[in-house]
Amino acid sequence: MSGCNTQAIHQDDIYNPPVYWGRHVVRQGETLYGIAWTYGRDYKELGSANGISPPWTIQPGQVLRLDLRGKAQSSNKSSTTARASRPTATTTARSPRAQPPVPTPQNSRKPAVTHKPDTSAPLVSRTQTVANISWRWPHSGTVIARYSASGKVNKGVDIAGKAGDAVRASADGSVVYAGDGLLGYGNLIIVNHNERYLSAYAHNRKILVSEGEGVKAGQVIAELGSSGAERPMLHFEIRKNGNPVDPTHYLPPR
Repeated sequence: MSGCNTQAIHQDDIYNPPVYWGRHVVRQGETLYGIAWTYGRDYKELGSANGISPPWTIQPGQVLRLDLRGKAQSSNKSSTTARASRPTATTTARSPRAQPPVPTPQNSRKPAVTHKPDTSAPLVSRTQTVANISWRWPHSGTVIARYSASGKVNKGVDIAGKAGDAVRASADGSVVYAGDGLLGYGNLIIVNHNERYLSAYAHNRKILVSEGEGVKAGQVIAELGSSGAERPMLHFEIRKNGNPVDPTHYLPPR
């Protein structure tokens, strides 16, 4: 998928999760965090709807219902193998049932800043505390596309850079996804910061961390690249309870 020329889902104003229909058959190497991210869902909500509890463990062949009408039903090995070979909602591009989300007060209201940065300091070392998390920019390059919840949707910010530039963790957390299995994101890292917030770093040339690894704010976690994109860039997202929010409401001012 990382070499796909398909328009990135995070910038697609037609096929744009959240998805509340169909089902997903878990493939080898997938995590609940990555699946929830693909469908624009909160991992806790999707897990609970399928009878999954912390630490949110899933198995290849397991069927996850996306319509919230009940828990996933177990199936025998032969049926799950057959289903796994069929396209899922992830690969059914531009489904008319997957509509762009309507901005809600949760993701449109600017959160309170409890600690403002020293704007005289270099951008890479500035921090700003929002929602009890100390955030910093993952890369100091020029922002070439901003967050937008209407029109041409962009679920985060796109930051220009050179191939091989350092991509840094925006805040302390734990890596819950590291791979290239999410269409449109290329080599992607997702970091869990607490029960409510996740951040994502897409289009990397090389991933330098592993799933389950703890990271510190400012730690180099990847090399900037163009996987899943037409040019070297970093696509950065913050999600609150599974919903994309404007990263500039959390990151220090430039």
